[in-house]
Amino acid sequence: MNFLDAFHISSSGLTAQRLRMNLISGNLANINTTRTQQGGPYKKKDAVFAAHTDRQSFGNMLKSQMTGKSFEVKVVGIIDDPRPPQLKYDPQHPDADKNGYVAMPNINLIEEMVNMMSATRSYEANVTAVKATKNMALKALEIGR
Repeated sequence: MNFLDAFHISSSGLTAQRLRMNLISGNLANINTTRTQQGGPYKKKDAVFAAHTDRQSFGNMLKSQMTGKSFEVKVVGIIDDPRPPQLKYDPQHPDADKNGYVAMPNINLIEEMVNMMSATRSYEANVTAVKATKNMALKALEIGR
C-alpha cells in the first residue's frame, strides 16, 4: 500500500463519519418535530456504510489482490427508522388526535448523543491516521536527502 492509498482510505472514513454526524445533528434538531412535508412526525435517519473498492476489470482485481489494496468506506444508503412514533398525551397540542395523543418522533436523546460521540471518535481516529501517514511520508522524504 502506498501513501496515497492510505490517504484515500482515511479520507473516505472522514467523509462517511461527517455525513453520520450531520444525520445525527438533524435527528437531534428534529426531536420534537411532529409535522413534516411527508406527513406525520419526523423519522430518525441513519447512514448505512459498506466496504467498497474500485475494482472494475479482472486486471484491476488481480492487481489489488497482489498488492493487498484495502477497501474504502462508502455510504450505501440513508434509511429512516422503521419504529413507530411515540404517542404522548397532550390534548392542547395542535397536532393532537381526537383522543388527545400526539405522535412524536421515536428519537432517544441519550442514544443519539452516544452515536455522536462514536462518530466523533471515529472521525478523530481517521484524522490521526492521516497525520501519521503524512509524518511517515515526510520521514521517507528526509531519508532520501
